[in-house]
Amino acid sequence: MAGGLASHQAGDASPAFLLRLVHDIISGNVGGGNGHLNVVFKKDCTDLVRRIALFTHLLEEISDFGQSDHDDASSSSASSWSADLAVALQAAKRLLSVASAYHSNNSPDGAAKRITFQFQCVTWKLEKALEKIPYDQLQISEEVQEQVSLVKAQLKRATERYGSLNLRKFSNALPQPLEKEYDRTNHESLAMLDGIPENWGPQRHGADQVTKILERVKSSSTSSEVCLSNENDSKGQENVAIKGTEELKKPDAPVIPDDFLCPISLELMRDPVIVATGQTYERSYIQRWIDCGNITCPKTQQKLENLTLTPNYVLRSLINQWCAKHNIEQPCGLANGRLKKSDGSFRDVSGDMAAIQALVCKLSSRCLEERRAAVAEIRSLSKRSTDNRILIADAGAIPVLVNLLTTDDVSLQEHAVTSVLNLSIFENNKSLIMLAGAIPSIVQVLRAGSMEARENAAATLFSLSLADENKIIIGASGAIPALVDLLQHGSARGKKDAATALFNLCIYQGNKGRAVRAGIVTALLKMLTDSRNCMVDEALTILSVLASNHDAKAAIVKASTIPVLIDLLRTGLPRNKENAAAILLSLCKRDSENLACISRLGAAIPLTELTKSGTERAKRKATSLLEHLHKLQQL
Repeated sequence: MAGGLASHQAGDASPAFLLRLVHDIISGNVGGGNGHLNVVFKKDCTDLVRRIALFTHLLEEISDFGQSDHDDASSSSASSWSADLAVALQAAKRLLSVASAYHSNNSPDGAAKRITFQFQCVTWKLEKALEKIPYDQLQISEEVQEQVSLVKAQLKRATERYGSLNLRKFSNALPQPLEKEYDRTNHESLAMLDGIPENWGPQRHGADQVTKILERVKSSSTSSEVCLSNENDSKGQENVAIKGTEELKKPDAPVIPDDFLCPISLELMRDPVIVATGQTYERSYIQRWIDCGNITCPKTQQKLENLTLTPNYVLRSLINQWCAKHNIEQPCGLANGRLKKSDGSFRDVSGDMAAIQALVCKLSSRCLEERRAAVAEIRSLSKRSTDNRILIADAGAIPVLVNLLTTDDVSLQEHAVTSVLNLSIFENNKSLIMLAGAIPSIVQVLRAGSMEARENAAATLFSLSLADENKIIIGASGAIPALVDLLQHGSARGKKDAATALFNLCIYQGNKGRAVRAGIVTALLKMLTDSRNCMVDEALTILSVLASNHDAKAAIVKASTIPVLIDLLRTGLPRNKENAAAILLSLCKRDSENLACISRLGAAIPLTELTKSGTERAKRKATSLLEHLHKLQQL
């Protein structure tokens, strides 16, 4: 089967074939169809599948273009990019099968490192394939091009996170281990990975670069349990793996001591805490473990007599000292009670830290008034400065604040959600908030909280959605219908917060359909026709993002929005005219019925005026629309 697909992609890398590949990957038909991913590479697999899912709308648009402009679509340049993309997608599909079948307790030591290297190769190949696509020739819409730029940025960052290898030297090795027939036994899966050349080493490529990719193995896995290697593994494979590792390591490259790694995440700990069994974990990971209903120690499997998490200050100090000694960036801005400033100097914050830790302890007090006072103070502190946001997060406040989001006490909930909002402003805190499982609770506040709490919940979702990977998670959480409701029925500030969050979420194609089903088009049309004109800019901006989506396009036309947009071309402010022209162009592209509609409504006159006096973007959109109208008249 694998060989057949490989030959097929060389002969026919059509958009339809590429779409089938993408659908196979995102539908879960990898990894043996077992419905779940192996925990060791779960995050890597999930991230890769999520990024590939973003290819769908691009390929659908290319497929539509190919049907109407077949000659261009089958040109040699198109053949080149599509073949490259097919190879990369096929490689990704095979890699996902291998990674999901990997088990650390019966696999050679070198296997995980090879899989990690393959993730980097595949990610790099996908990024380069996207760069080759002739977007102008294929008439890809601006909105989809923006989406592709988002995906390329994600792939580039992912490649950099896997290491700084010169992948051009390894690209030819990519198909070799991954295009072989795949059998779902673990040893045959690993045999595929052994296709990486043995002479790939420091003599050819630089030990410092290779060491980075090897050490990435420790920080890429998200296993929730510790697995020991099976002593019955093939000794020959073990020896090769061990020898390869020893040869590739740079003599002065620091190896992170095992005691400094969280047993759950296998990452360098930034806030180590001790559980009842005496084991130490990263606070955010063990808190998430407990929040999921687990009452055992992940490492020993012993039942936890209590769920108290005690800061391991001694270990934290040792980690900070080790980082300073090896010139490694601190896990956070704190080091031995000192906070690193932007100019590289340090400020003593030990007193502040002690006060904040005391406040965090009070968040769990049995006394309601004490909890209220503590969370109000944390809200105030988190608003004042970045330093405070770092210290509050470092004190372990985020998981506790997330738990307070579901309280019945209105005051507690308002202060908690606003504190989370303030903390999310600091970039490093975004991942901690997501890791604490905050989104469902924030959505609950958005649906049923007080107006102040709902406003700040919407603002928090916007802040978190600034990280590209969070757009998908938030969109799938049920947040969009709640945001649309706030857009329709909220206060003036609430509507602004909802509009901002919805705009950012709808940059991701998969969220556009959700927004349409939630009734966003009706809400936006009402904003456009509001005599007070207080949110016309916001409504047009969101519509311009939505208009590239098929369902949104149909809903916009059905709601009789076109006459309103043409009226804005005549009477709107410059920015309103620009967005109105952009929306009309999206609605009329490859749609003669909508083109005829705007022609009947007299759009040509304001469009002609816009080509002379509009913004640069407005001129481009208006010119393109007039060209389409001219072609229609010649038919």
